[in-house]
Amino acid sequence: MKKSLIILSLLLLPYTAMAADGRTVDYEINGEPFEGYYISPAAKAPLVFLVHDWDGLTDYEVKRAGMLADLGYAVFAVDLFGKGVRPTRIEDKKRLTGELYADRQMMRTRLMAGMNKAADLGANLSDAVAMGYCFGGTAVLELARSGVNLKAFVTFHGGLATPEGQDYKAAKGFILVFHGSADQSVPMSQFAALAEQLEATGIPHEMTTYGGAPHAFTVWGTERYRKDADEKSWARFTQFLGQTLK
Repeated sequence: MKKSLIILSLLLLPYTAMAADGRTVDYEINGEPFEGYYISPAAKAPLVFLVHDWDGLTDYEVKRAGMLADLGYAVFAVDLFGKGVRPTRIEDKKRLTGELYADRQMMRTRLMAGMNKAADLGANLSDAVAMGYCFGGTAVLELARSGVNLKAFVTFHGGLATPEGQDYKAAKGFILVFHGSADQSVPMSQFAALAEQLEATGIPHEMTTYGGAPHAFTVWGTERYRKDADEKSWARFTQFLGQTLK
């Protein structure tokens, strides 16, 4: 009986407590504090650089990181908002993301600071991909356009529009896009425009849409969650990781 209670107690622990070796990581950008998350199942494990949604680095990203670590990948989840800044009100989420949409150089600076911290921790940036959800997917495409040398850039229901004055001429990695055909925040016109840009620039890419899937279709426990699209996109993503990383 005692053994059964112990097992039940372990199953009820939050995922963050179960993620072996996962830990929060403090770092600074121009004197301001930020707090990322790092988990690695082995030294020199291939890396997934994870960018959070518009509510900041939360248990959602930590759980995804744990799922990837279980598959043998290290994960560094970057913080683009600042330590302790985890907005819950819509107006705050819009303000924080809006500041970075308006200042793309700041977005890039914060992304690169996260990559530098990952390198300090021993992360294997020579065998790495970047991935992100929603706002994070938008940021991942910004990272691709910056010319950073990663093997791939993966976006799940992220914004796909290219800012005025930017292009993909400097992009070095494969672009992988998962999108919901019923996404009202990011219309299919953006999907088509991105495909045309990548094709014209000669950037290798793969883009998949899921019928009936709205914006944020991978976010568990919400009315927008679509189990079929989430599981299919995750299966293709993990397959892609196995094909791309050593």
